[in-house]
Amino acid sequence: MRISIIVILALIVVSPIFGVILADMVGYHEPLDVAAERLGLEDVTDLFNWTPFIDYTVPGLPATIGYIISGLIGIAMIIGLVYVFSKLTSDRL
Repeated sequence: MRISIIVILALIVVSPIFGVILADMVGYHEPLDVAAERLGLEDVTDLFNWTPFIDYTVPGLPATIGYIISGLIGIAMIIGLVYVFSKLTSDRL
């Protein structure tokens, strides 16, 4: 279990290299954003925003730090859901 946590944390720490730094270098754009642009759909994120973490960023922090924080929040949510579901199902077995 300990090795799994170390690997997950290492992947979270290096994720900005691929998601921010290299993506900016090669001019990468999300495929859904490209498709929406080609279809002429307008961007409504200014009108309807359900998250404070648009594009995995944290307002006021560099994009690389936002990627790491978003990764930590995502992993914490997954671990929390697995814990809750395991507790709910363990009583039934």
